[in-house]
Amino acid sequence: MANFVLVVDFEIKPEDVDKFLPLIAENARLSVQNEPGCLQFDIVRALDNPAKLALYEVYADLAAFEAHAKMPHVANFFAQAKAMIASQKATRFERSAANRKPG
Repeated sequence: MANFVLVVDFEIKPEDVDKFLPLIAENARLSVQNEPGCLQFDIVRALDNPAKLALYEVYADLAAFEAHAKMPHVANFFAQAKAMIASQKATRFERSAANRKPG
């Protein structure tokens, strides 16, 4: 079975970027640490626009992602960060291959 991948594009209100970054970092950390089905949770930031971020999240399967969406730390993140988000778009994928260097 292929992994479930979620890519989320965020545009953060410029005045809130510095407050948003630690919140999303903590959400990512808790997801990987506490959810066996969360295999990867990367946060990337556009070089030309510090208010534009993307998340690349890999889950064992769709059920693992659905469990993630119900976690208290996810609800806490959105409770704190929702007003900081100017726009958000999520795209779901099935991972067919992964190529990466060890370490």
